[in-house]
Amino acid sequence: MLKVGLTGGIASGKTTVAEMLAARGCRVLYADRIAHELMAPGQPAYDEIVRAFGRDILHAGGAIDRRRLGEIVFADAARRAELNRIVHPRVIAEIEMEFARLAAAQPDAIVVVEAALLIEAGYHRRLDKLIVTVSTPEQQLERLMKKTGLSRTRAEERLAAQLPAEEKRRHADYEIDCSGSLAATEQQVEKLLAEWRRLAGRSRV
Repeated sequence: MLKVGLTGGIASGKTTVAEMLAARGCRVLYADRIAHELMAPGQPAYDEIVRAFGRDILHAGGAIDRRRLGEIVFADAARRAELNRIVHPRVIAEIEMEFARLAAAQPDAIVVVEAALLIEAGYHRRLDKLIVTVSTPEQQLERLMKKTGLSRTRAEERLAAQLPAEEKRRHADYEIDCSGSLAATEQQVEKLLAEWRRLAGRSRV
């Protein structure tokens, strides 16, 4: 089994690349989706987050308001580190369990972990390969505002809170430039898959 990390700055194109890989037969684990599930009422991380951040972060129905929580943590590095301390180990544990399950069921699988904070969490060291997606800062800003409805100031705040793209590139085995057309991104994805198929020792994903 080949374990591949996929990371990049907010709105840099990593989810688009993840979807392209999934469409081509890779198994993709989305860390943010796993985190969302772990933060649901009744899950272990839920109570700890509410204790740490207070009930003001909750919707009327009791679920965590991720937008409100985001406003808090992206404005305060210490609070962001506190949230990561609660959530990251649990997400990693879930990913490791899924790796074990897939290794038994599909030993020749190519498994991609899509996560914004792979490098920050140090988890990239446990993987075989690491991809970093990049786009221009202005593209990231525009995409983020369109996707989330955030103001320019809030969007810039979130982009500034992340590890710089140059630092991410330093750890990467591969870089995918998502600043061009979807077709151009797909060409880069296909090139990587051809190499991974050889690494996995098989003719198809």
